[in-house]
Amino acid sequence: MSNTPVKVPKLGESITEALVASWLKNVGDRVEVDEPLVELETDKITMEVPAPVAGVLVRHAAEEGATVEIGDVIAEIGEASGEASAEQSEPEPAPEPEPAAEKHAQSSDSPAAMPAARAEAARSGVDLKNVEGSGRGGRILKEDVQKAAADKAPKKAENKAPPKPAKTPAPQAADGSDERVVKMSPLRRRIAQRLVEAQQNAAILTTFNEVDMSAVFRLRKQFKQTFIDTHGVKLGFMSFFLKASVSALKAFPGVNAEIRGTDIVYKDRYDIGVAVGGGKGLVVPVVRSADKLGFADIEKEIARLADRARNNKLTLDELTGGTFTISNGGIYGSMLSTPILNPPQSGILGLHNIVERPVAVDGKVEIRPIMYLALSYDHRLVDGREAVQFLIRVKQCIENPERIMFEI
Repeated sequence: MSNTPVKVPKLGESITEALVASWLKNVGDRVEVDEPLVELETDKITMEVPAPVAGVLVRHAAEEGATVEIGDVIAEIGEASGEASAEQSEPEPAPEPEPAAEKHAQSSDSPAAMPAARAEAARSGVDLKNVEGSGRGGRILKEDVQKAAADKAPKKAENKAPPKPAKTPAPQAADGSDERVVKMSPLRRRIAQRLVEAQQNAAILTTFNEVDMSAVFRLRKQFKQTFIDTHGVKLGFMSFFLKASVSALKAFPGVNAEIRGTDIVYKDRYDIGVAVGGGKGLVVPVVRSADKLGFADIEKEIARLADRARNNKLTLDELTGGTFTISNGGIYGSMLSTPILNPPQSGILGLHNIVERPVAVDGKVEIRPIMYLALSYDHRLVDGREAVQFLIRVKQCIENPERIMFEI
């Protein structure tokens, strides 16, 4: 029976190639149907390719780090080592071969070996001509090769630790300088490309404001444990900013629109992208229909997406279709920044770290937790007046959370 090829599947709209990130199964390993074989990394997501059939992985057709295209064969799966299926189709030999004939068959240049045995021999460096088969008719099984490899290996003291592999020296520049040259991953290349495109294709401007986080602090402290007991999730800051952003987007729809050719496309949905650090870099999963979600649902969805991002499990659908983005550089200690648009969106809200500062309140100086906000916007579509008022609306909703709750 011929081997079953494993091909690169469709990777998503406009994606034609991927990088072989890591093999999850070695040549010779038994695999089941739909068991993950390899991780492919595209410019948007990391995805696992499952086994189309059960059997033994007999070949890697692409090494880690190789670039592959849709439809390329990247592996082959052969029959399992259970020889029943292969042998039941063959009748018993009659008459029985002479012992001399059997010995001659064993010593031939092409001994009868199951696919798993050949794969194991290739992996362990065992010459099949030196392996005695224990299968029916003298066939060599995977277990025979493993036994031969174990007999061939030198005996080691049980309490002796295995030698540590030698470290591979980091690649150096041709002139011998202290530099390392590392190929960019598809995800990093795509991030770089999109950032440059955003700068070149949009008139990006940023406006700033500051927000007093005292009211949010009080609410979170007051309902912290009750919220956890009721919903099973913590009440964070991000749900407040998502709800505040939705309120501002409804008031200033141009920030929730995009330029498409010579048209302006206004969007009546509020799918908010939340920038998070994933396992392979910055990604922006989307919280769908944020206007219809309560605080608990938003917190649960953000937690779910963040966990999938850390484990490189996000799907293409979870990363596309956002209408507005929020980026929280404050979790890394950023005091102030000018976030770059996430095309084709026209606005992105940047959050920063919270610092206690002296502020004037009703003629008195008080210490308040203050955060700087930044709104970057496409000036081709959004006027400065709208951008400033948008940020003021966000500020008002955070400083008076009742606005969010009563949608005013």
